[in-house]
Amino acid sequence: MLKKRLITVLTFNDGVLFRTRSFIPDYRYTLSFVDAWSVDEIAVLNVTRPREAGKENFEKIVQQFARKCFVPLAAGGCIKTIEDVKRLLRIGADKVIIDTAAFERPEFITEIAKQFGAQCAVVCIDAKKKPDGTYEVYTNFGTKPTGMDPVTWAKKAQQYGAGEIIIQSIDKDGTLEGYDNELNRLVADAVDIPILVCGGAGAWNHFVDGFQKGHASAVCTTNIYHFTETSIKSAKAFLKNAGIDVRTG
Repeated sequence: MLKKRLITVLTFNDGVLFRTRSFIPDYRYTLSFVDAWSVDEIAVLNVTRPREAGKENFEKIVQQFARKCFVPLAAGGCIKTIEDVKRLLRIGADKVIIDTAAFERPEFITEIAKQFGAQCAVVCIDAKKKPDGTYEVYTNFGTKPTGMDPVTWAKKAQQYGAGEIIIQSIDKDGTLEGYDNELNRLVADAVDIPILVCGGAGAWNHFVDGFQKGHASAVCTTNIYHFTETSIKSAKAFLKNAGIDVRTG
């Protein structure tokens, strides 16, 4: 069985590291807290609005991380064409994360998977809970409702060749209250590919819940590292003690 992963997600607004709340950039931070040698993977996301405006600065960020980190690096934001994918891979990314472009043209997933392998095509699904308790997929920075439920879209993304899926709760983003594990479990149980859960982690026990209750293959976190000096190694030790099979070396 594959070991569970801990992934650090960093969001950049025009080249500046930001935390987010409900997908709205909020507050700037430095990179000093990032421990790239203990985390299993790093994902860097361009949240500049409009994304084209921050494209050049974001690519510099990707290059910076590619030079310094020794773990898989995923990059997302403003990826609309195969040329965009090629450029990010050429400057050091190992995977690309696609969201709106994938939803609007699912064939894009297939194109990436065929040219670079399914492991390169990571589809991000942003979802909100509706008043009736069901969920709906949103695109365009979590602002555009699509009318599709996340389970249906996850199954479709897998069929088109996605190697992994990131499921993000817009409602939980930045709250530090824990993941929406009802949403996570629905998606994880519906597909055969790894599910990475994101949005809401504020304590190490939230990671445990993400694995045990959300059925995640990996837990992603962003804002928790803005509020604690505790290292990623400590998080992994906590997970190990809780019976989660993670890499600790």
